[in-house]
Amino acid sequence: MLSAGLIGLPMAGKTTIFNLVTGAGAETSKFPAGKSDTNVSMATVPDRRLDFLAGLYRPRRAVYAQVKFSDVPGLARGVSPGKGGGNAFLDGIRPADLLVHVVRAFDNPAVIHVEGSVNPPRDVETVDLELILADMDFVEKRIQRIEGGKKIKKENLAELNVMRKCLAMLEKEIPASRFNLDPEEREVIKNYSFFTNKPVILVVNTDEGQFRRGDYPGKGELQGLAEKKGIRLIEVCGLMEVEISQLSPGDRGLFMADLGIGELGVERLARAAFDALGLISFFTIGDDEVRAWTIEKGTSARRAAGKVHSDMERGFIRAETVKFSDLKELGSMARVREKGLARLEGRDYVVRDGDIINFRFNV
Repeated sequence: MLSAGLIGLPMAGKTTIFNLVTGAGAETSKFPAGKSDTNVSMATVPDRRLDFLAGLYRPRRAVYAQVKFSDVPGLARGVSPGKGGGNAFLDGIRPADLLVHVVRAFDNPAVIHVEGSVNPPRDVETVDLELILADMDFVEKRIQRIEGGKKIKKENLAELNVMRKCLAMLEKEIPASRFNLDPEEREVIKNYSFFTNKPVILVVNTDEGQFRRGDYPGKGELQGLAEKKGIRLIEVCGLMEVEISQLSPGDRGLFMADLGIGELGVERLARAAFDALGLISFFTIGDDEVRAWTIEKGTSARRAAGKVHSDMERGFIRAETVKFSDLKELGSMARVREKGLARLEGRDYVVRDGDIINFRFNV
């Protein structure tokens, strides 16, 4: 299961966003020292294609794709590992495949800002520096471990040289994503997970007034920073979306229509995380269940069959495949087949996002 880790300064609204995405109901706090544990839960990825299929087939259950989210305590400036150990909890999300950085834009005097003022671009740079310091600590410990051995083997010596090179770049605040390493050197560290080498989604947590105006402090600078770093930026009004989530479906639709929005920010976040992790969905349909199956882009039909059941992969014969767009346009699988739009694909067929597949197998 691929996963996303939520990071950010204290009081940025990370746990609020975590609760909205996962429905976990984790405790939030208005004070910097109010949280010390890591929250972990699954987030459902909204998918209107699955909504359509469930409406068409009316199965007993509809199963959506999911992404695991972890919410760590807020980072604090200057207390990264090696500087006092205050951000050591970051190790809990080092295996995460994606980082979701929640940055505060909302203005609320009742919620303390650890830096004393609201300044999203500054806060982004602060957290980026803490991630570099965390990677430095990781590299320094690995160097110490190799140097502390009784005898340094040839392969360890090669790693030691590469790690020293990485440390020198981190000390210049060069993130791992921009390390100047040759292919052989990259091979040496390929199994190490650097925070500064992970894809990032930036979530700006606004207040309702800012959301309605479409503006907040440092918006232009922050958008430029995100563009320069090549990361996606999503704007969410966490407090407002908490209120929306507590409304009945009818009232929720009216409230969103009044705001002029067709989709909540946390829904866009869940889908953006899914996309950023390089994942796609294919669907299986039936009277009992309609399900979105999660696979990585480039997955073959035979391997995709194994997601449904190992017997299907072992005894794979063919994959009867239909494009979702064709089924939606024509309204029934019978009409899709009449039009000759159902394809039989072999084991090496690369599954596409939105394929509806019936696997033929024999064991």
